[in-house]
Amino acid sequence: MPEEVLRASLGEEAAFQLANVTKTAPQFGDITPRWLVRLLDWKPLEAGTFRVNKVDESKAIESLCSHEDESPLPATFADYQDTPREYRLSSINAVLNVHTRVSDLLSNPYDQVREQLRVLIESVKEKQESELLNNADYGLLNNVADAQTIKTRKGPPTPDDLDELLTKVWKEPSFFLAAPRSIAAFGRECTRRGVPPPTVTLFGTPFLTWRGVPLIPTDKIAVRSKDQKSKILLVRVGEKKQGVVGLFQPGLPGEQSPGLSVRFMGIDQRSLASYLISLYCSAAVLTDDAIALLEDVDVSQYHEYK
Repeated sequence: MPEEVLRASLGEEAAFQLANVTKTAPQFGDITPRWLVRLLDWKPLEAGTFRVNKVDESKAIESLCSHEDESPLPATFADYQDTPREYRLSSINAVLNVHTRVSDLLSNPYDQVREQLRVLIESVKEKQESELLNNADYGLLNNVADAQTIKTRKGPPTPDDLDELLTKVWKEPSFFLAAPRSIAAFGRECTRRGVPPPTVTLFGTPFLTWRGVPLIPTDKIAVRSKDQKSKILLVRVGEKKQGVVGLFQPGLPGEQSPGLSVRFMGIDQRSLASYLISLYCSAAVLTDDAIALLEDVDVSQYHEYK
């Protein structure tokens, strides 16, 4: 056994007990940029309900060109749908519990309640973006008309496939929305054909584009593990363009941001302070040609280059 060396000075481990440790706020790896929420136009509602009135397109609206004689002009009118679709806001809720002893004694330099709320609010906002795409009722992926859905020609997403998608939303398309791996697969197909897509900068971040339309990444569009296939969505946004609009309720009690509120629920007999986080949202597709979907997007194809 080696002899123990007697120290002549204070050891680093012991000295560390008196040191002030520089620390970060809690880091939450599931936070994403949530581009869809940023890029949508948001419509404030009353009573949490939005009715989309549409003209009955089966009735022709007649008009006359080059009327020079005294023949009667055609009489016409625009007929409305008798039962227009109504969107009701969906709620995303979470309840935060914080022991008062923790918040009282351990809130320096970071306020424990504030940091706990920050992480939960980020989680709720991530859920919001996921629901905007995947909700069974109002999610965009589940509200694409059959005539607006196409499949890839050979599997990988090619320039031809995205051109075909643009023919479906040709009236002022706003952006493509796809999984990061789908965008990478499209980039590989462009490189193979010698047509690298240009980039555009939005919110200080570069995005690939095709035909001038940016490809926006989101991890809320899944890549199926069984066959490595995904989907690409093309969207037109804005009420004035008869596109897609996000829906929210303004003026909520305890409002932290549009549609999101935090309210104190009290302290129970276990000394647990509770806070209710509520987010109300939905989305509406105003006309069928506001969105189109490319299915069977194979993200597993790679190429060898000489």
